[in-house]
Amino acid sequence: MIIAPSLLAADFTRLGSEAARAQRAGADWLHLDIMDGQFVPNISFGPDVVAAVRPHAKKLFFDVHLMCGKPAILLEPFAQAGADEMIVHVELGEQVLPLLWKIKALGKKAGLAINPPTSIAAVQPFLDKIDLLLVMTVNPGFGGQSFIHECLPKIQQADAWRRERKLPYRLEVDGGINNATVAECARAGADTFVAGTALFHQHNMGAAIRKMRQIAGDNDPGLADLRV
Repeated sequence: MIIAPSLLAADFTRLGSEAARAQRAGADWLHLDIMDGQFVPNISFGPDVVAAVRPHAKKLFFDVHLMCGKPAILLEPFAQAGADEMIVHVELGEQVLPLLWKIKALGKKAGLAINPPTSIAAVQPFLDKIDLLLVMTVNPGFGGQSFIHECLPKIQQADAWRRERKLPYRLEVDGGINNATVAECARAGADTFVAGTALFHQHNMGAAIRKMRQIAGDNDPGLADLRV
C-alpha cells in the first residue's frame, strides 16, 4: 500500500522542511494538489514551488494532482519541476485522452481523477491507459473537508473493474482520509491513501503514518498482487 501525505495541509511558511519531515516519517509518496482558481475555487502552488520542494524530499515519489481547467500547458513545467506522476480530471471530457498521452510522452506516470458528483462510468474508457485512478472522497478545492461516504461504491466498482480486466492501475483515495475512513476505503479496494490534516497536523507524523498503514493493512481485502 501507499501512504501519501498531502502537502496542502503542511505549514506553507516551511514547505521544504515539511516535505523533508514527511520523508523522514516514512511516507511513500508526497501528494501535491495544484489548484488554478477556475476548475476549483482555490489557488495553491505552481511548478516553481514543486521544484523548490523537490530537493528536500529526493526519495519521495511526487504525485501531482492537477485540479486545473487547462492542464495541457502545465504538464511540461511540472514534469521539469520533478513530478513523477500527473493526474488530470475525467471531467475535462475530450481533453482527457490527449492529456494522458502527453503525460506518458513526458516519461511520467498518468493518473485520472473523478469528483464525487461524476458517475464512475465516465472513467471506463480510460482504465487501460492509466497508472492510477483517484477517487475523490470530497469535493476538491479545499483541505480539511469531511469524507463523503457515498463515494465508497465508486471505489468498489473501480476495484471490481481492475480485477475483472486484470489491469494494474493503483486505486487512490483523497479527501477526509483519517484512521476511521482509511479502513473503509481499504475494505472497498483502495491501495493508495492521500491524507492531509490527519498526518501533517500530527506532532509525530511517523507514528501517525505507521498507525494508518497498520489500519489499512488490517482491512486489506487481499490485493497483494496489485500493490507495491
